[in-house]
Amino acid sequence: MNAKVDFFFNKSSKWQKEYEQLRKIALGCGLTEELKWGCPCYTFEKGNIVLIHGFKEYCGLLFFKGALLQDAKNILIQQSKNVQSARQARFTNLNEITKLKPILKAYILEAIGIEKAGLKVELKKTKEYEIPEEFRKKLIENPDLKKAFKSLTPGRQRGYLLYFSQPKQSKTRELRVEKYTPLILNGKGLND
Repeated sequence: MNAKVDFFFNKSSKWQKEYEQLRKIALGCGLTEELKWGCPCYTFEKGNIVLIHGFKEYCGLLFFKGALLQDAKNILIQQSKNVQSARQARFTNLNEITKLKPILKAYILEAIGIEKAGLKVELKKTKEYEIPEEFRKKLIENPDLKKAFKSLTPGRQRGYLLYFSQPKQSKTRELRVEKYTPLILNGKGLND
């Protein structure tokens, strides 16, 4: 147990019992407890294995390389279509965690094995992301924008492509492209 992490468990009232049980399971697998992103993170030889986090409707155990797990019991969820590596096991009560304790332990041990083996999730390349039509048109019309976009880091490019693609309506996509064009031209990312 890491005293720096205690604040997370002490501040929460909604998922208190569930968090405590998830903590026992993770620590029972020989992982090191750290505080990362404001949440309890469990590592093996500095490699992130699982993270405990909670939301309004559920608490969860996030497996950083969950896409590589066998998931024989089909309990892992991909949070959104854009999440490539991580997978979550979600819980709404302590009983669910208690029932799945042996399975969660097995999944954590499998995740440790994946980390020991040095396996990595094959991530989608930036060029494989779809460019929304509204942004594609703007790039054709404005060579400076195209040059500025290509000079951004791949992560910043992906951020923009995902953000521009989210809205269902073309008009909203156009507005987003228009609003963020000056940032791109200044070499800035979406959140810079």
